[in-house]
Amino acid sequence: MATTPASAPAQVGGGFLLAPTDAASVFTPEDFTGEHREIARATEAFFTKEVAPHLEAIQHQEPGLAQSILRKSAELGLTAVMIPEAYGGMELDLVSALIVTEQLARDASYAGWHGAHTGIGTLPLVLFGTEEQKRRYLPKLATAEMIAAYCLSEPHAGSDAMNLKTRADLSEDGRHYILNGQKMWITNGGGADLYTVFAKVGGEHFTAFLVERAWPGVTPGAEEKKMGIKGSSTTPVYLENVRVPVENVLGEAGRGHLIAFNILNLGRLKLGPGNVGGCKNILSVSLKYAQQRTAFGQPIGEFGMIRHKLAEMAIRTFAAETMAYRVAGMIESKLSGFHWNLPGAAELHMKAAEEFAAECSYVKVFASEALDYVADEGVQIHGGYGYHQDYLVERAYRDARINRIFEGTNEINRMLATGMLIKRAQKGRLGLVDAVKKLQAELLSGAGGGGLSEPELVASAKKATLFCLGVAYQSFGNQLDKQQEVLASITDMAMNAFAMEGCVLRTEKLRGSGKSELAAMYTAVFCREALETIESAARAVLAAASAGDALRTNLAILRRFTKFEPVNAIELRRAIAGRLLDANRYVV
Repeated sequence: MATTPASAPAQVGGGFLLAPTDAASVFTPEDFTGEHREIARATEAFFTKEVAPHLEAIQHQEPGLAQSILRKSAELGLTAVMIPEAYGGMELDLVSALIVTEQLARDASYAGWHGAHTGIGTLPLVLFGTEEQKRRYLPKLATAEMIAAYCLSEPHAGSDAMNLKTRADLSEDGRHYILNGQKMWITNGGGADLYTVFAKVGGEHFTAFLVERAWPGVTPGAEEKKMGIKGSSTTPVYLENVRVPVENVLGEAGRGHLIAFNILNLGRLKLGPGNVGGCKNILSVSLKYAQQRTAFGQPIGEFGMIRHKLAEMAIRTFAAETMAYRVAGMIESKLSGFHWNLPGAAELHMKAAEEFAAECSYVKVFASEALDYVADEGVQIHGGYGYHQDYLVERAYRDARINRIFEGTNEINRMLATGMLIKRAQKGRLGLVDAVKKLQAELLSGAGGGGLSEPELVASAKKATLFCLGVAYQSFGNQLDKQQEVLASITDMAMNAFAMEGCVLRTEKLRGSGKSELAAMYTAVFCREALETIESAARAVLAAASAGDALRTNLAILRRFTKFEPVNAIELRRAIAGRLLDANRYVV
């Protein structure tokens, strides 16, 4: 099944905070196999030939167009990447699925159709379906004969998914569940043939059901009028006395939360390369414009402020790309020797993703905010034209905004990520307590200062994160989960430390191939920016968790971790922009 190199040792979720990571164990885009690169080429070619000529028609939701293109993509296997061969799928690895996602991200509307179908629409069945359910539905999903959607959100239950009102009651003869309720914000809602619907059996037991659109009582509502991704289908779905056969319960009755939350882990990860693909496309368009547009007698790409923007767009893209594929490699490290014929294969796959749930949240948050930045600066580089609908960046700007809401808002993910690590530590699954104690002993001995090199900055970033986590837990104890702002700030620290480390390790790997010069420039600027973000978040945590002399002592300790000697970021960004302008696209 896997095409990702399986030589990397298995890792532990959150474990990056506890010890240095070896560069050889980190998966990066430079580790793509020949098969991975061929998948990227084929997907890019498909987009250019089949999607790009119809972008305006997709935006205006020409009836049936997106669905027909989706079915054409199925002829190349693009809708079946992670479906087992036994059910008509390609049975490729997670990295392959992320590569397809990235290549299709040049248009967010079409990407929405494809991503919802192949991801949250199909994966619940792959991971939790019975043999009979898989044989009935997966071959049709693989060919896009049936298009899938995922129905979790409701008018009053978005992030608070467990508070849904849709109800399922067993019929008197025990052969059907009768579903009643309303789902909201359903991607592919207007074009789907099969819905994974979450409801509460008897109003209490959270359960997933496979529901066919053709059944009486299933009614998609009108298309929502959205800010962006206008060419995607987003509708409510109404369920009125829908008779669902008991054999269409997905997973176990009362355990639908396992499906909902584990599918979201993979959904969050897939948003990473999706956002990265968007970043690369906007950067490419902006680079071309910066060379074509002249002002004061020269191309605007020659101006320092424009070069600053172009370089920073690439730096954040590099960090987001590095994070996304690193996490994919971490999950694959848990799947060495995996095959869908193994006993309990679905559970093995699910647990591999669940292990790195916090890191999946980091990817989702970081990459979505990177795309927002890139889209905003893309508009700014275009000036007044960036505000005009004839230019791609205007649409990209509107399309980008949804990613901070998709798959759990960034606020929810910021709370979940640190909350998950704390829970694992409390259960003895992650050695955070010992790591904090070790750090405290180190501080008492007078050690624990920062450094000047990027690896030393990474070590300092991790120590600052552990230090603030220890102070916060000491102050709030088991009530820390109620301190949303504190959790979010600690997540920002850990997320940026993870991003810094990934960039440093990727650069180290590239150095071995003699191709590290540009990556080293990206990393030098990013690590120092990220450490400044970490310091700001840390100050907020320490001020919330301590006061008076204790706060002053804690801030003094923090300064030991966050001091660094700046690099000439102006000169580095100018050099980065020069490379990008020469290439007319994002390069490493």
